[in-house]
Amino acid sequence: MLRDAWALAIETLSWIDLQRLGERLALAKATKQLAVQDPKAVGLAHKLVFETQRRLNVIDSIIALVLTPRSLSDYKLGLQSFLRLYTYHVFFESVDFEKAAAMAGMGRSILGWRQLNDVEEALGKILSVRLNDVLEGAIDEERVALQTYTPTWFVKYCFKMLGRSQSLGFLESASLPTPTYVRLNTLKASEEACLQKLKEEGVILDREPLLKHAYRVVEAKKPLMRTESFREGLFYVQDKASCLAVEVADPKPEDTVIDVCAAPGAKTTYMAQLMQNQGVIYSVDYSKRRMQEWKREIRRMGVENALAIYADAQKPLPTNLVADLVVLDPPCTSTGAFGKTPSAKWRLTKRSVFNMAEIQWNMVSNCAGKVRKHGRLLYSTCSVTLEENEMLIERFLKWHPEFKLVDSMPWIGLPGLRGQSECQRLYPHLHSCNGFFVAKLVKAEDA
Repeated sequence: MLRDAWALAIETLSWIDLQRLGERLALAKATKQLAVQDPKAVGLAHKLVFETQRRLNVIDSIIALVLTPRSLSDYKLGLQSFLRLYTYHVFFESVDFEKAAAMAGMGRSILGWRQLNDVEEALGKILSVRLNDVLEGAIDEERVALQTYTPTWFVKYCFKMLGRSQSLGFLESASLPTPTYVRLNTLKASEEACLQKLKEEGVILDREPLLKHAYRVVEAKKPLMRTESFREGLFYVQDKASCLAVEVADPKPEDTVIDVCAAPGAKTTYMAQLMQNQGVIYSVDYSKRRMQEWKREIRRMGVENALAIYADAQKPLPTNLVADLVVLDPPCTSTGAFGKTPSAKWRLTKRSVFNMAEIQWNMVSNCAGKVRKHGRLLYSTCSVTLEENEMLIERFLKWHPEFKLVDSMPWIGLPGLRGQSECQRLYPHLHSCNGFFVAKLVKAEDA
């Protein structure tokens, strides 16, 4: 099992580098490629990949120290991946010489002794590296970046946006996984029945007091998605920030709703629940793969009032509909969810933020004309950058004066920045969830 897990982790890390995939997609691809069927091996590989990606800047700095004058990029992808996994284990799991030697032997059995031969000396040196060796000579932002496993450019960005003290709290928690939350599905059973069924299956929950159906998972005897309750559609694994966005949108049973960037279905299924399967939801997304998942979730959760529209929201939406409520949760840089997808943070640059903000601008501009008079527009992201949030809302209000910001209730976050006190910001170190932004706008009667 251990060898399969390492082989799978090496291949997964290689796919992440080669095709810029996320951890889960890369792991699925590698699992299929290597035909690994042992769930324990897949689970261990996932942990190895996740923890290695989370600390990648420190791991690569250690490797750079011991490989000088050569660099990691001089070697094949498989060897790069093995070196990263080995360094993670030695440096962060306090592995002794004997276990390190066993890992090196495993690397030889997977990659071949010829590949490992070039880095044998480096493997020994890694055992003696200490964190101060990596931090030596680093300026403040670089030290914080290494200590919080964060890109240096993003540390500088946060210092400027939030100040040093608040940034440190955010950055220290941002790379850690947030608690798991579930949203109980009253389309399938009463909340009491859902709770009882989950309790019988060994899932202990703690209610989120300010939200309607969100619960934090305290304990689970087996993976949530392997429970009978999951198969029956009694709950949806959904971060509480995402649940908040839907409750702020406040869909009514009689509403016509357009859910833009709807896949894989978290917000569609929650809106259908709050609408008691009445009214209609038009769910828009361009990804056929993600919309297949949306269809599975719609069936599993018992949703009957949602229809799929395949369309790219960067272009005018292919419908003459106007809606009581338009919900837009666009693609974003996910700077508030690094703990969920750690590989994403190493692909981003400051330019990524500007590029993503333009995509979001195209989408929100196309949504504006689909909101009827007195209708609502809900905009949310799992990013904390100003360009994707407050600055985009400022730009939108300048170009669309027929809209105005209104308070986003229920309120569990902090006020938005740049004077946008009606908006909410959530941070992992303060709210135990993904970093998030929510804005609610209403269209005037005389628009």
